[in-house]
This record gives sequence, structure tokens and C-alpha cells, in this order.
Amino acid sequence: MIRISTIFIAICMVLVAASLGLVLYSVAGISGTESAIVALTALTFLILYNAVSMRLRDRSDVGGQIADLSRGTADLARQVAEFGRRLAAIEGRIASSNSTNSDRIQSVVGEINELGGLVRQLASTVSTHEDLLAGATPTPSPAPVAAPELMAPLDLMATVEERPVAPPLPAAPPAPAAQPRPAPALQTQAANGRNQTQLLATLRNAIDENRIDIFLQPMVTLPQRKVRFYEAVTRLRDERDQLIAAEEFISIAEASGLIGRIDNMVMLRCVQVLRRLMVRNKDVGVFCNVAASTLGNSTSFAQCLDFLEANRALAPSLVLEFKQSTFRNLGPAETENLAALAQRGFRFSIDHVTDLRIEPRELADRGVRFIKVPASLLLDPRQASTSDIHPSDLSDLLGRFGIDLIAERIEGERAVVDLLDYDVRFGQGFLFAPPRPLRPDGASATGGASPNQAQDIQGSNGSASPSQGTTSGAPSSAPPPQRTTGNAALARRI
Repeated sequence: MIRISTIFIAICMVLVAASLGLVLYSVAGISGTESAIVALTALTFLILYNAVSMRLRDRSDVGGQIADLSRGTADLARQVAEFGRRLAAIEGRIASSNSTNSDRIQSVVGEINELGGLVRQLASTVSTHEDLLAGATPTPSPAPVAAPELMAPLDLMATVEERPVAPPLPAAPPAPAAQPRPAPALQTQAANGRNQTQLLATLRNAIDENRIDIFLQPMVTLPQRKVRFYEAVTRLRDERDQLIAAEEFISIAEASGLIGRIDNMVMLRCVQVLRRLMVRNKDVGVFCNVAASTLGNSTSFAQCLDFLEANRALAPSLVLEFKQSTFRNLGPAETENLAALAQRGFRFSIDHVTDLRIEPRELADRGVRFIKVPASLLLDPRQASTSDIHPSDLSDLLGRFGIDLIAERIEGERAVVDLLDYDVRFGQGFLFAPPRPLRPDGASATGGASPNQAQDIQGSNGSASPSQGTTSGAPSSAPPPQRTTGNAALARRI
């Protein structure tokens, strides 16, 4: 758009040229044609003068702007050069620190491997000694025990032929076999000491009086065995402060509609424990079990959702755990509630896995990031024929969809070695630590769990221990622990 000043100057130039022609025509007596020519000539000179002057003025303005731009570009180049120098210095420091850390890690890994070899040798030695002692226990006299180890082959055969003649030997084996038999009877009697009505009343009183406790069982990385997560295991205390395992009251709580209140209380405890744990370690996480009925109940789920929304900052570290049967029987309401939790950043885990027919893409889309499979199920050779994938390839398959495989119910060192061949990254079981009660500060599990607590049922929603079946309510009826070998035996002796 033409500026107003330019229009005004053009009008002035026309007036000046017309005035000059009019003056020449009226005063000087020049004819009208000549006066018009002179006026046009004057207008032309005025236009040329104005154009040249404007061009010079614009050139000076543009020159100033170019000079300013050059100074700004030079300043920007200096800043970029300074940033480049600082970035190069930082990259050099990072490279040197990485090389130093890699050297340290290599040295530490070498020492750990050497220490692991020594521990394995020591464990195998202890296991051999225990086997020798166990083989020597049933014999009535020390002479026949030393004979198979030190005699010649002929003497060994003679000893074997003489064994059926000795009268104490046939009577000796039934004695140790008959000793633990009263324990399961007492144990069953203790577990069934209450009928459903009494157990329901005990459950209501425990909820009203806030006697729902949680135990923590660690999940460790393999093979480093560094604690990475904890699973919250629910326990109920009756009027006599005796612990009742989750498998005894979960079904009654679901039938009576009390499971929602229990899940709310357990979720509150898990958040409290997680906040205290994260003060010491930001990378730790807590697995909290949620029942299927809570997920499908609109009232209970609304309370849980409000509480989790208020603690949304803990979503990366609080893992909500559901049964495999729950995910396979999701209805429209459960699916919608599960999506609401996933939208708020909470991750899910699946336990109580009964088979390896798993669809990782579907589970990953629903927010599942962990799957807990019993070690016995992973190492079962029959699973290779009944499932769509070999168990040794399951960890890699799940890893492609961002799901970590956790082997649970690990009880022996041999299982750990076999699971390492399957590339399992996390493990859980009584080999590493049983569920233990919280310390008074609630930051971690206590180190001194009683024997009956060490044999509690694994899993807060009733996942049974692989080998022990005692309950906390009957500490006097616990059977004598089985003989363990390897590192477990060494740890027990220490």
C-alpha cells in the first residue's frame, strides 16, 4: 500500500509544476503550450529527485539493518562455537567415565564369577557331606557304613548279602517315615478349626479392627539376585494374633462381598510401603494383588480408582496384579475399568498362570508388563508339546512386546541354572526369601521370619507354596523341614 507521505509529496510536486507553468503563462507571457512543457519538465525533475533521494535513504536503512544482522550472526556464531566446545568437553568426560565404569564393571563381574564358583564348590561339598550323613543315619552300627566306602568290591558284595540278615534294618525305615505323619493331620485340623461362619466373623472383625497385614516377598534379578520388586502378600490376624493365610479367607471374602474393602486396605498399605521404599531406592516397585470381583464391582472399583488417581505419581512403581483367569474372562465392565487404570499410567501383572497359551500382543495392548509363571511350569518338558511356543523362547517373545517374564516358586539352585538358559530376568521364591513382615518403619521386610511364616502360602490371593503347606495359625504342628542341598543348605547352616 502506498504510504500517505508519498501521496502527499506527489500532490505537492504536481502543484509546484502547475504553479510554475501558470506563472510563466501569466507573468512572462509565454504561450500555453510552452508553459505546459516547462511545467511537465519541472514535474519530471522533481519526480527524479524524489526517487533518487528515497533510494539513497532506503539504501542507508538497509545497510544499517545488514550491519545489525551481521553483528547478530557473528554473536550467534560465537555462542554456537562455545556450545560446541562445551559439548565436546562433556562428551569427552562421558566417554572417559564410561570407559572407567566399564573397567570397574568388568573387574566386579570377574570377582563375582570367581566368588560364584567358590560358592558352588563349597555348596557341592556341603551337599556331598549331607548326603553321606543322610546315608549313614539309618544304619544301626558304624561298621556297615564305612564298609561300602572303604572295602574292596568283594567285601562290598559280602556286606550287601549280609544286610537282609540283620534284624534292625527292616524296622528302621518306618520310624522316620512315621514321625511326620501326625503333622499333616494336626495341620488339617488347625486349618479347618473354624467353619465358614466363624471364619466370616473373624474376617469381619479383622477388617473392622484393621488387622489386615501385608508381608513382603522380594523379586530378584537373575543371575545377580538383586532385589528389584516386592510382592505384597496379605495375611489376616485373628483375635489371638494368629496369622491366617490368604487362601483360607479369599473365597469367603469374595462370596460375602468383603474383598473390595480388603483390596482397598491392601492398596493403601502398598502405597505407604512404596513411598517409604522409594526414599531409599527410586528403582524399587511393589506388586499389589487385585481380585476380579473388585475389578467388576463399580462401587469398590470407584473407590480404588479415586485412591489411585490421588497417587498417580507412583504409577510407574505400583504394579497391579491379576490372575490369568481374570484376564481370560473379562467382561465389558472389567475391560473398561482396566482401560481406565491403564490410561492413568498403571502397569499390570499376571499370576496364577496354569498354561503357556499366551497372546503377548493382546496383553501388551491392555497394559500388561509382567507375567509370573511357576518355575515348574517353565521347566516342564510337556509344555513344549502343549503350548504354541517352547518355554525357552517365551522370554524373548514377551520381550518383543515390552513384557518381562518372572519365574516364581523357585526352591532350588538347579532350577535357577535351568532358568538362566531360558533367559529369565527375574525370579521369586523361597530360595531367595520367604514372605516376611514389615519392620516398624515399614520400609522393608524383617530379617527374622519365624519358621511358620517362612512356610506361608505364597501369593496374597491364595497362590500356594510349592512344597510347604502349613499355616501360620498352627506353629506347633509344622513338620520338620526337608533336607536341602546346595546354596540353600549352606545358607541354612550359616
